Amino acid sequence: MIHCQPDAETQQKAGLAISFDDHFIDEWFALRPMFNQYGAKVTFFITCPDSLSADEVAKLRQLQSDGHEIGFHGTIHGKSTELIIAGPDEYKKIELTPGMSNMAKAGFKPTSYAHPGGNHNEQVDSVLRANGFKILRDVSISKRKFKGFQMYALAPRLMPWIYYSFDNERIVDALLIDEDAGLTTVAMNEALAKATSTNKALMLFGHEPLYGKPKNGEYGFYVPFLEKILREAKRQNLKFYTMSELPEIN
Repeated sequence: MIHCQPDAETQQKAGLAISFDDHFIDEWFALRPMFNQYGAKVTFFITCPDSLSADEVAKLRQLQSDGHEIGFHGTIHGKSTELIIAGPDEYKKIELTPGMSNMAKAGFKPTSYAHPGGNHNEQVDSVLRANGFKILRDVSISKRKFKGFQMYALAPRLMPWIYYSFDNERIVDALLIDEDAGLTTVAMNEALAKATSTNKALMLFGHEPLYGKPKNGEYGFYVPFLEKILREAKRQNLKFYTMSELPEIN
């Protein structure tokens, strides 16, 4: 009797793609031992690159050398749907060209883009893709509040749009893991298990690494929470992907 078995590559795509936004370079760099411990590769989306110091550039280069990806998060972190009203050229002049020039001067050539505030439309996406970005990352939130009242709450395992199916999709959503997202370890373990069982990649993102509850306007993720995610991903033998790698996997 002949038994048809899926090839090994098909069996082993399940993984995790984590990214971090904004300009918390010193704080991200401090997580380097933890990334190394779990064999994690992540993507750092940089905004306001005109203000990169020599020390920050050196740290980003080290992170890139470790296998992490350096992506782009806009020159001014502007609202794209408003900037694009003046036309693609004006949008590029304000939000793309200056920042990408600064990134190039620092030695980086980003091929992934994270929409500032998750704000974009089809015209914005078209301009970004025409300018060489392989993948565009949007924002997804499991819980949403309005004026203090919770509007909805979804378990991450029930959000199919935060899983990459290795179908060459170039516009994707990642789940916010910052403290105000209200996620639990149980929910994340379930989400990782779904990635394993469906042979897909779970996409997550956060901002500043925090070691306590946010205060004084801080917004970010709890570092021990991230470590639990990395530990569980390693336990389940999930692969780690940078964002630009996702559409390249067949």
